Amino acid sequence: MSNTEKFFSLYNSDSEVRGKVARALELYPGSLEIREAVVEDVLLPIAAEYGLPFTLQDLRTYETEKKLQNRKPDIAAQEGDPIEDPEEYWLLDRGWEWVPDEAQNGEI
Repeated sequence: MSNTEKFFSLYNSDSEVRGKVARALELYPGSLEIREAVVEDVLLPIAAEYGLPFTLQDLRTYETEKKLQNRKPDIAAQEGDPIEDPEEYWLLDRGWEWVPDEAQNGEI
């Protein structure tokens, strides 16, 4: 299990960690849509405090893999309606576009 995965497991299970991140975000002077700065100035330092350091690229890889795992073909998707993903992503929900590998390879 990667540090990124360990951190988000801790984040999801521990209200103290979520509170610490929320308080840091409230004090963040930049736009929450500036994904790299938010991650580098808020999330990564908190993860390091818990002994779970990871990089921006580690987070992008983690989110991309999670997005792929959560992608479920269904009737709505076959009809062209977007598939709703219940997960919240630090990068993919804040400006980084997710492109499935198949689309990058011209398979879609």
